[in-house]
Amino acid sequence: MEEKLIVIGLDSAPPSLLLGRFLDQLPTIKQLSKEGMSGSLSSCHPPITVPAWMVMMTGQDPGKLGIYGFRKRKPGTYNEVLLPSSHDVKEPKVWDIAAEKGLRSCVIGIPPTYPPKPINGCLITDFMTPGVDREYTYPPQLKQEIQKLIGEYIFDVTFRKENRDEVLQGIIEMTEKRFKVAKHLLQSNKFNLFILMEIGLDRMHHAFWKYFDKEHHLYQPGNKYENTLLEYYKLLDEKIGELLAAVKGGYNVLIVSDHGAKRMKGAFCVNQWMMEEGYLKLRKEPKVVTPIEKADVDWSRTRAWGWGGYYARIYINLEGREPNGVVKRSEYESFREELAESLKNIRGPNGERWETKVYKPEELYEEINGDPPDLIVYFDDLYWRSAGTIGHYGNYLPENDTGPDDAVHDYDGVFILWNNEGNIERKNLNASIYQITPTILQLLRINPEKHHKNPPLPL
Repeated sequence: MEEKLIVIGLDSAPPSLLLGRFLDQLPTIKQLSKEGMSGSLSSCHPPITVPAWMVMMTGQDPGKLGIYGFRKRKPGTYNEVLLPSSHDVKEPKVWDIAAEKGLRSCVIGIPPTYPPKPINGCLITDFMTPGVDREYTYPPQLKQEIQKLIGEYIFDVTFRKENRDEVLQGIIEMTEKRFKVAKHLLQSNKFNLFILMEIGLDRMHHAFWKYFDKEHHLYQPGNKYENTLLEYYKLLDEKIGELLAAVKGGYNVLIVSDHGAKRMKGAFCVNQWMMEEGYLKLRKEPKVVTPIEKADVDWSRTRAWGWGGYYARIYINLEGREPNGVVKRSEYESFREELAESLKNIRGPNGERWETKVYKPEELYEEINGDPPDLIVYFDDLYWRSAGTIGHYGNYLPENDTGPDDAVHDYDGVFILWNNEGNIERKNLNASIYQITPTILQLLRINPEKHHKNPPLPL
């Protein structure tokens, strides 16, 4: 019998909620996990949506891919930002390998897949797509089919804003439209591999975490959004159930998340700290909060600076690499060590010790491509995000510096593997994001050892 697989990606789903706190109220997820194999799925470094989904779809780490986050530097500049695109992914994806065997795939929402590239099947691009006025499907005519079915497709929503009712309404509409398109494509075509990634869960975590988590420093008992996150999980469970019911069996099912989520304790102003320590020099300090890329930096006297985000990217102003580099190559390693130790020794706002992790790229990756940061920093084990802006009154912010945001990323996502014939051994185990590509290939009866060194899940 021809093998068929549905992969459903739930961005940032943590095991503590999907397989724990909320599980009894999610009948579809509960049945799949009870009848199949499930557990935590350790993410890559950094545990960020981009590159984590493409790590999962290629089996290669961020160093090999040369993708380290949502943004990348324009070559020859300090802080001019470009977005990763499908052109940056040089490694074969699971659907490329499947196509070599004559298998058809449908891919929806995996980043980065914009602009769309040809596929043996169909593709809808991801949340970084500039807009519906662009070509976002392959084949191109699929765009008209989608518009006829649901009207305007929604790639993403603005979730960092105060009007949470608008955020919630937008996320629900986006999710319902995406699943309607997925159901339509699944019912009207024959695919061996069907991949759907829903970004809405990540947006819900960032917008609504403080309303349900009693340990969050901004939690208020009895607030109107106390059960909002649970209700969205229930909506996802319902939509997944409808999607699987529409194909009436015949497919194996793999549910995965790229990383986890947890409460945000605050944001640490990494560039203000750099200024205090003498690593970053300005010609003129701003009177208002200012992004580092708009600040009047004196690069002739600056030795290091940072980028904000759920982790900090630290760059050294290296001679011969940066436009006005000042750190000599002979001093690079000793300075990097000094900087790493200084970052590790940063304490919290009340003098408490932090569990800050600082990595050099070569400690994480066998091969390094693209433009990696010189240091990768997880402030207090990711509980504190990195604020790249300057001009604040202090280095510790109670919230994100680029708009309301309640959650940060965590290392462990989830996986659930269910076999339509019921012959997968029921077990709970811990797995790695690097096992997903070989698992998908094995489920499609493609020898994973020809393509990857990592083992599949124990099927």
